Amino acid sequence: MAPSFRMIPATPTAEPVATHTHGCVRCGRPVPLDVAMCEDCNPLGLSQPASSQVHGTVFVAVLAAIVILAVLGRVALSGIGPFSADVTTVVPTSSGLTISLTIRNDGTKAGSTMCRITASGTGAQTAVQVRQLQPGETTMIETSTARFGRQPRQFAASCDSP
Repeated sequence: MAPSFRMIPATPTAEPVATHTHGCVRCGRPVPLDVAMCEDCNPLGLSQPASSQVHGTVFVAVLAAIVILAVLGRVALSGIGPFSADVTTVVPTSSGLTISLTIRNDGTKAGSTMCRITASGTGAQTAVQVRQLQPGETTMIETSTARFGRQPRQFAASCDSP
């Protein structure tokens, strides 16, 4: 009697390979990375947008948002300043100098500024924060500092504009 052989199907010994997925662009169901929409959202199998199209659209949207914010910022800050500043008096004190500034908002909108006082010849500086000034308004500010010593000298003042 001849031996009988029975065929046994081979079982795969390799572990299943994990595939990376992302959400369907319409419903969020997991789909392979090279597919944009699941079969339920694209039952006819129509061609799907390429990843470069999707990324290009997002890039253009971000770029447009940056441009819009820049234009809005420019419009919001236009008309503030320039500010003019003059040193009116320099008085020695026991701890240094008291410097008086006259500051004017020459712009068409209210705004505040930072003014720098520079000692001629040395280049040493100090800064003074100026409260909000209305258009055309002039104010006087006094500041005491030991930065320049106690000897009066020539000073120049300049203010920043936004």
